[in-house]
Amino acid sequence: MDDDIESILYIAREISVYRIPPLNKNEGYRANDWGDLAQPLWKGRLRILENSKGVTLMFEDSQTVFAKTSYDPNRPSIEAVLDSSRYFVVRVEDEGKKAYIGMGFAERTDSFDFRLMNWLRRFKAAQNAASETEDRATQVPAGPKKDYTLKEGQTFSIAIPGRNKSSTTSNLLGGENKTTGSGGSGGGGFPLLPPPPSASKRR
Repeated sequence: MDDDIESILYIAREISVYRIPPLNKNEGYRANDWGDLAQPLWKGRLRILENSKGVTLMFEDSQTVFAKTSYDPNRPSIEAVLDSSRYFVVRVEDEGKKAYIGMGFAERTDSFDFRLMNWLRRFKAAQNAASETEDRATQVPAGPKKDYTLKEGQTFSIAIPGRNKSSTTSNLLGGENKTTGSGGSGGGGFPLLPPPPSASKRR
């Protein structure tokens, strides 16, 4: 079985992770409440990876993985703080455990790119494309078109309004079937019109 292919949606070379106090107010998080921002709990890099199972945020350094968590666009786990453009709160869930950590970017450009979340747009576009492909694959194919043309030797019947039911048929091969009807002599289903009057003879 082939290994699952991973692609990197985003990478920040240097981030800081902070232990944050519980949120007691509904107004949102503030980085100033995290204590001394120059003394983070951990430093390393952030990589956002995509594979067939979804998107994963990896907090790692050259030797270890500090934390990792999957990202579900339907349950956003990233929230920006109110007092800075470089700090965020991330909900980390792994193996049934859940925790909230503060995250800060050393470079403002990395923070700006992360805030734009172009990586998330790319992931959603891939999801939509996969969903459309699956929908097309599961659509029930239309059946073959019905052929209503008469084949050689087949006949059809026409009911004449105001007449008794008849079995008037016309053969496509040029033959004529006998019919019975109420009024009129003999067999055709349609009355014959008289010929146009001829020109008067010269005397």
